[in-house]
Amino acid sequence: MVFKDKVVAAYQKIQDDICTSLELADGKAKFEQEIWNREGGGGGRTRIMQHGDVIEKGGVNFSAVHGKLPDPIKKAFKVDSDEFFATGVSIVMHPSNPFVPIIHMNIRYFEMDEQTRWFGGGIDLTPHYIIDTDARFFHHLLKQTCDTFDPTFYTKFKTNADDYFFIKHREETRGVGGIFYDRLKPENTGLSFEQLLDYSIAVGNTFIPAYTELIERNRDKEFTAQQQEWQYLRRSRYAEFNLVYDAGTKFGLETNGRIESILMSLPPMAKWTYNYQPVSGSQESYTLSKLKKGITWA
Repeated sequence: MVFKDKVVAAYQKIQDDICTSLELADGKAKFEQEIWNREGGGGGRTRIMQHGDVIEKGGVNFSAVHGKLPDPIKKAFKVDSDEFFATGVSIVMHPSNPFVPIIHMNIRYFEMDEQTRWFGGGIDLTPHYIIDTDARFFHHLLKQTCDTFDPTFYTKFKTNADDYFFIKHREETRGVGGIFYDRLKPENTGLSFEQLLDYSIAVGNTFIPAYTELIERNRDKEFTAQQQEWQYLRRSRYAEFNLVYDAGTKFGLETNGRIESILMSLPPMAKWTYNYQPVSGSQESYTLSKLKKGITWA
């Protein structure tokens, strides 16, 4: 089997497994699937869950596209060739309960030729209310996954996530981070492409044990209207990051991607309250105090 076909099959299975597990965890909502084709080549499977018992809106998307790279992307990637192939799974979950965190995952493979190809991706958590034990649990699972392949991965990729998921104009991190990596290949990891695929799959398979546990811990917690207002404010920061800084959003728009799939990461409801200041000593104030780079969670 051609290597990229192995990646496609693995990513499709991850999409299927995660969708099945999330439907079980939610207990009410089912994913709606839309099969789409890209005009320039390839297509994907967009799966959206809405109005569930836990998930207000979420997407688990798979794509495998090919064609010619636009000039801005060629310049950003520092490549001369036109032809590209890219496949990946992208996930964002926006829960209805403010104590269940937003989660994002992306695993991807990009190829232009035998010499120009790499893996990228990551997984990160954006709590509306930061609960230290939840953040430590999440990071511990990610460290376990990374350590299986290289004991240096977690520290490097955790630092990458802190730097990447940073809202510069707010001077705060998007959440408690996670791991983020890009352009992984044998030359900079010492792992073969087969091993890097195994790592990418392992990251994908970390999603369900991590998120279903966090759902179970927090789904039945009672919350007030004021706490929901805070949730809407934190969602607005998430939207700002995705629209201003997110590389995947930019890549999708630059390559004439499917707009509904690209913007599925945006929350169903968000608010921008002018100059909101949390009460000193409150849960909201504590959360803001933890939106910093370099916090050791694992």
